[in-house]
This record gives sequence, structure tokens and C-alpha cells, in this order.
Amino acid sequence: MKYLILGANGQLAKEFLKTLPAEKVIGLTRDKCDIANFYEVQDALGFYKPDITINCAAYNKVDDAEIDFTESFKVNSLGAYNLALACKNFNSFLVHYSTDYVFDGKKESGLYEENDKPNPINQYGRSKLLGEKIIKEILGDKFLIFRVSWVYGEGKQNFVYKVLSWIKKNPYLKVSFDEVSVPTATTTIVAFTLQSLKEGLTGVYHLTNSGYASRFEFAKKIIEFLGIRKFIKPVTASSFNLPAPRPLFSALSNQKLSHTLNVTIPHWEESLYKFLKGFRYV
Repeated sequence: MKYLILGANGQLAKEFLKTLPAEKVIGLTRDKCDIANFYEVQDALGFYKPDITINCAAYNKVDDAEIDFTESFKVNSLGAYNLALACKNFNSFLVHYSTDYVFDGKKESGLYEENDKPNPINQYGRSKLLGEKIIKEILGDKFLIFRVSWVYGEGKQNFVYKVLSWIKKNPYLKVSFDEVSVPTATTTIVAFTLQSLKEGLTGVYHLTNSGYASRFEFAKKIIEFLGIRKFIKPVTASSFNLPAPRPLFSALSNQKLSHTLNVTIPHWEESLYKFLKGFRYV
């Protein structure tokens, strides 16, 4: 199997590139292949002819997307269209990542399951949901879409590194207690993506760690596992007055995936502890 990883500078792509055998994987950064550019995507797949294309490229600036939807649409929706067409043309299986933000957070009981109706409340979520729909329309059943949430790994564009940055700059932290989802490690996503491919899964799945937490609980565990003493004040998400509305409860259930693969997906605290173990906070 030959894998093509797009968005190779991102934290998820880096985990794939670290995990897969070097002789079986090609990683392309945006300057080598911009998924928003139809011709660059066609050229890349035509040249490398991957058996599996894994799209780790995404526009994740939630607040910026609210102000300038065009850029988010170009990457998350048009990019999905370009990839789906190229995968169809060159007979490559597409793995694509979506988000918990396709939901509105108003489910009254239980975690969000795959058959729950999406209803995004921000432009980022709308661009990702449109990308999902496009892929389904073009590829039929020859794809895997994984919805993920609160992803962290080796990079600076995630909540773990933001918390550590805030600690250095502020006498205490203010973190929302009413915004709830599932912190998910890139190691979890990579491991179960590869297992899903091995088992021949297709369709839409929620791929997160198990359990769920508020941003406040997530931040508390980060500093606890690192042995840092810092006061964290729980506040409402609305107190930050951010441009993009967020679903307050967007925790995804991974039961469909875990049952299909007959596995137990680690609890978010377990994966966070492993990620931070040996982590040197400076």
C-alpha cells in the first residue's frame, strides 16, 4: 500500500508520517499541493498514484472563518471536491477528517452519534459539513470520513499548547466550564484510522478518545499531569465574546467505531497522560 498524506505540516499529518513506514508514505505540504487548487491535486495523485489518500489539510481557524468564509470554503469544501474527483479519477481510497462542529450542541440526551442530524452554527462547521456531502456524492462508498474533536499532538495549534502559553503570560487562567467535547490525541486518530483501513471500513465514523470533558476539566488535567500549580477560574464560554458561536455540548460517541473494530478506545485522560509523560515544560 502506498499512502499520500496531504497537509504534511500539520500535527495529525506528522503523526501519520512518524507512524507509517517511510518507504510507503509521501507527505505533501500546502506549497507542494494546495488542495484548493484543482490542477495541483490532479497532478499530485496522477504522479504518485497512491492506493490511499489521507487528507490532513484543513482550514481550522474557527473565528476567522466567521469573518472570511471564502478561505474556509476553499479548503474545507472546494478542497474536498478536488480530492474526491482526483481519488475517483486515479482509483485512490480517500480518508477525510471532519469535526464535532457539524452539530449545534442542542442534543438533549447522550453523546452525538453518526445518525444524528448535523446542524452547524458557525461558518467553519458549515464548510466542513459541505465537504462531507461533496465526498459522499462523488465517491459513493469509497471513502472514510472521521469526525474528530479537540485534537492535540506535536504542534502549537491545539489547546494543550495554548494552555501552556497562557500559563507563562498570565497570573491565573480563565477557561470555559460550559463548553464540552472530547479531547482527542493524534496518536488515537492515527492508530484507529489505520486499523479501520486494515479492516476495510467505509462511510462516516466518529473517531475520538472515550469520555468527555469541559475545557475547564481539560485544562485542569493538563496542569495536574505536568505538576504545575496554577489557579484556573471557570467562566462561561460567552464571556470571551468570540466572533464564532460554538456548540456548548458537541461530544461525539465512538461506540459505532469501537464496536465495528471490536476495540476499546482509550479514555481521553489516559491518552493525555501518555502524551504529557516526559513532556518538558519550559
